[in-house]
Amino acid sequence: MSAAVIQIFGTKKCQDTRKAERWFKERGMKVQSVDLSQKGLSPGELRSVAARVGGVEALIDRDGKRYVDKGLKYSAPTGPRIEALLLDDPLLLRTPIVRRGQDATLGYQPEVWERWK
Repeated sequence: MSAAVIQIFGTKKCQDTRKAERWFKERGMKVQSVDLSQKGLSPGELRSVAARVGGVEALIDRDGKRYVDKGLKYSAPTGPRIEALLLDDPLLLRTPIVRRGQDATLGYQPEVWERWK
């Protein structure tokens, strides 16, 4: 089993974030949870995760209530504008963001995490 710490970025209200935390804990893997309502990703973390999950566009939760409430559904931001939005308001991120070293996933993906053991 890998000694790498698993970082899970999400919110306490997100069901998939809670499922991810439980999945790793049930397998005896050390988890560091980061509540996005308290602390967002640094610019470097955001770029690193974006590079692993298909770009910054993949990180924004276009189906989320916050995205709609901010009127972003109609302005359809892209590229650098999305990065600025996500750094300013981390609750716009799709969750959970799960990191292990240089690896990262978005959403609940136990089939990928299984290979991280």
